[in-house]
Order: sequence, then structure tokens, then C-alpha cells
Amino acid sequence: MRSRSVLLDLDGTLVDSQPGIATSCLAALRTLGHEPDDTLDIKRFIGPPLEDVLRALLAAYGDDRIDDAVVAYRQHYGESGLLGSEPYPGIGDALQAMRRAELQIYLATSKREVFARRILENLELATYFDGIHGSVPGGELDHKPELLAHILSERNISASHSLMVGDRRHDINGAHAVKMRGLGVLWGYGSRDELEMAGADQLVAGPADLARVVVAMLNR
Repeated sequence: MRSRSVLLDLDGTLVDSQPGIATSCLAALRTLGHEPDDTLDIKRFIGPPLEDVLRALLAAYGDDRIDDAVVAYRQHYGESGLLGSEPYPGIGDALQAMRRAELQIYLATSKREVFARRILENLELATYFDGIHGSVPGGELDHKPELLAHILSERNISASHSLMVGDRRHDINGAHAVKMRGLGVLWGYGSRDELEMAGADQLVAGPADLARVVVAMLNR
């Protein structure tokens, strides 16, 4: 039987990274001379590429210095922000179960690959993965369709024998763009409505059900 692969988003799917991302966004805004409120709610911004997130935050100040904000954000995030990530309860067990089911497991995140790797290593989750993929300098893998196409090609994965798992419409849209199925998770930063509107092939309510649903979908 051909090997089956599951591609997993990071933020909002495997880990709750909101505290660290929020802190680094605030630091970036302050570096550019703004005075954001410490209670700034960035939950709805998490998921898209970083440039899109910072563009939305800067728009409130009429500021278009996106490149400067990205540099400031990544400096702060690399120093301390990435440490503010915690795995959702049950994610470690889900990864173990997928490994026992002999699935190939890959990370597919719009976060910088170097940061994603450090997060997974810090949380002792990296060993579950056959490959860790994220955005790279240059921007060619910032968006999910390009990233997923790269992973399929790089790892010689069949789209029909693989599945993308994520919490935002970008994950589902990216999967469908490369002819993969998309599984939406309901514990992250996207809503049920967002995932259904994007055409998620199935939804899963909690990490305790994740491995079972993934294996069932890949066995169809």
C-alpha cells in the first residue's frame, strides 16, 4: 500500500502560540514608534503569513512600513516570543497515535521554518515528524498553496494519499489548491463558519479525536 502522509499546521493546530505572537507584535509596533494597547487581541490575525498580519495591525496607524515591522517582529520572536507556545492538551498523544498508524508526518506552517523547528524541539515534539517545513527567506513559500506544492514535490508525496490539517481557511484553501483534502480543527483560531465556508472536507472537535479522524480519512 502506498504510504499515507499527514501535513499539519502549527499555530492553532498543534500549539497555542497566541501569547508569544501577541508579545512580539506589540514589540514590533513599539519599535516603529507606536503605542499599542497591551490588551490588543490578535487572535483573529493568527494564521496568514506574517506580512499580512503586520499589514493589518499597522493599518490602524496609517503606517505602511511592513518590512521594518517584520524585522522587528522576527528579532523579538527569535529571542523570546517563540518560547510562549504550548501544545494543546492531547496533541502529543495524537502524534504518537499517528506514528503508530505508520503515517508519514510533516509540518506545514507559514511560520519561518527555523522558528517552527525550535518550537517543536523546545516542546519535545520534533521527533514525531518526518519533515519540518515552513516559510524561508525570499518569500516564495509564505503562502500555503506554494508551501504545500513544495512539500509534495520535495517529499514525493501523492496528493490523493495525503491530508492537510489546520485551523484556518488558508489551510483548507491551500490543500484544495494542490488537490489535497483539508481537515479543519475546531480548537484553534478559526471558527467553524470560517472552515465550513472554505469547504473543509471534514471537521474535528478536539485533539483526542484527531488521530482517529486522520487515519479514517486517509484509509478512504
